[in-house]
Amino acid sequence: METILAHGPYVEFAVLLMFSAAAGAVAVRLRQPVLIAYIVIGILVGPAVFGLVRAHDQINLLAEIGVTVLLFVVGLKLDLQHIRHIGPVALATGLGQLAFTIVFGFILTLVLGKGPVEAIYIAVALTFSSTIIIVKLLSDKRELDSLHGRIAVGFLIVQDLAVVLAMMTMSALRGAGAADTLEIAGSLILRLVLAALLMFLLMRYVLPRVMAAMARSQELLLIFAIAWGCGLAVIGEWAGFSKEAGAFIAGFSLASTGYREAMNARLTGIRDFMLLFFFIDLGAKLDFSTLGGEALPAVVLSLFVLIGNPLIVMAIMGFMGYRKRTGFLAGLTVAQISEFSIVFVAMGITLGHVDADALGLITLVGLVTIMLSTYMILFSQPLYERLMPWLGVFERKRPFRELEVDRPLRPEGQPQVLVFGVGRYGARLLRQLDDAGVTVMGVDFDPEAVRALAQGGLNVRFGDGEDPGLLETLPLQHADWVVTTFPQWESNRAFLHALRVAGFGDQVAGVVRDDQHGRSLDDAGVAMVLNPFTDAADFAARWLVRDLQEKARR
Repeated sequence: METILAHGPYVEFAVLLMFSAAAGAVAVRLRQPVLIAYIVIGILVGPAVFGLVRAHDQINLLAEIGVTVLLFVVGLKLDLQHIRHIGPVALATGLGQLAFTIVFGFILTLVLGKGPVEAIYIAVALTFSSTIIIVKLLSDKRELDSLHGRIAVGFLIVQDLAVVLAMMTMSALRGAGAADTLEIAGSLILRLVLAALLMFLLMRYVLPRVMAAMARSQELLLIFAIAWGCGLAVIGEWAGFSKEAGAFIAGFSLASTGYREAMNARLTGIRDFMLLFFFIDLGAKLDFSTLGGEALPAVVLSLFVLIGNPLIVMAIMGFMGYRKRTGFLAGLTVAQISEFSIVFVAMGITLGHVDADALGLITLVGLVTIMLSTYMILFSQPLYERLMPWLGVFERKRPFRELEVDRPLRPEGQPQVLVFGVGRYGARLLRQLDDAGVTVMGVDFDPEAVRALAQGGLNVRFGDGEDPGLLETLPLQHADWVVTTFPQWESNRAFLHALRVAGFGDQVAGVVRDDQHGRSLDDAGVAMVLNPFTDAADFAARWLVRDLQEKARR
């Protein structure tokens, strides 16, 4: 193996990718997040076991880009409208869980023999749950749009905001003494105000025009998104925040544009690929000679996260009027720490605040809590049924909040029909359905067509319908019909596959230009095939025959 790796970084990367793919397949088979497999691969190829990694600089660079893309995507997906819809419960639960975990985590870490600064980092790291893992698990279980799923996403957004603020604060305190804290706090607030003002001006007057130009090409849109994220990451570090904070702000600045879902769908794969190297790099840097002394603290802190975090969420939600089942299912989503926790402590090492022992401890806690909480979420219903007799303390006699928040079968404003492709035919269909009082949404990757229809008051979304990542962001679960007007069978084949992956049913209508395309859609199980030419000809023939018959009778 060492003879093969001696041929250079390219060969080393190829071997790492093959090992990672194999380990990821095993993790998926065990229903575990693949990041666990990547950390294990990093440990195996690192100096602690086989010592096969030599391209440290290259892997570290890709790891930094991965973290940048991760924070950019988090900012891009930040939906403040969602927090407003969920309202008090997201903020109360999110802030309550943060406060509980930081205070008691700090005390517990001090009891375990850590210093105050290290205890602060560890306590803050214990508060963050993995948005990526939770959303994926809830999506796989078709629970993302359930009441507990929507509440969980709401307080995960609160956590995402908290981690960025924590990174900014810790970066600003770099090398500061106690006497400088007040001055640094004032400087940080001033820089935040200036950054917010600059972002407001860019988002209001500059970015919409730039995005409209970039969106003319799907490839250019992707390149611009990565360039914008990396560019603001560099500016963020220069301004005294951090690269991570800069990347988050870059994503947030584009979150209000109509191209958010399209960028997110295309960046998700790149994010996952780049984060592979972050976790490999993390595993390779773990020093197992020092981790033996961290075993007991890791067990104690893991139990604190697995039990304490869900309990505080259930207590807050029960107090606010939710049923014990809703509180339990939402509470399970915070029973682990996230990749952000590891990124946060790794940043502390870069700033000189903590040493490698803290990173090793948090990594161990992450491995334990992520693995166990994954199974807790996957088997949440059987677990709830077993624990239900003891959960009554977390429910009021009258859980009034559920009646106020729970949605009807079709939430108000959710589309009954989604039309993919809003060219001449699709746009006409969209207008006719809207005029008839049908709630309808159009989707197209032509920014000019989307902008024109949106200005006419129609509900349209920018994005590529062939991208499964985009379909996950659309309200397919409430739609009665999906209509595709894509002119090529190859496009429709990819689209139909993406629909099946997203879990949509059989109510699909396809618009075709020729009989062969129609037969292909029929064979693919499309419920209705519409041919504008034959349909129009049939309509014209029926009209002419009816007119001639009426004339003959006269």
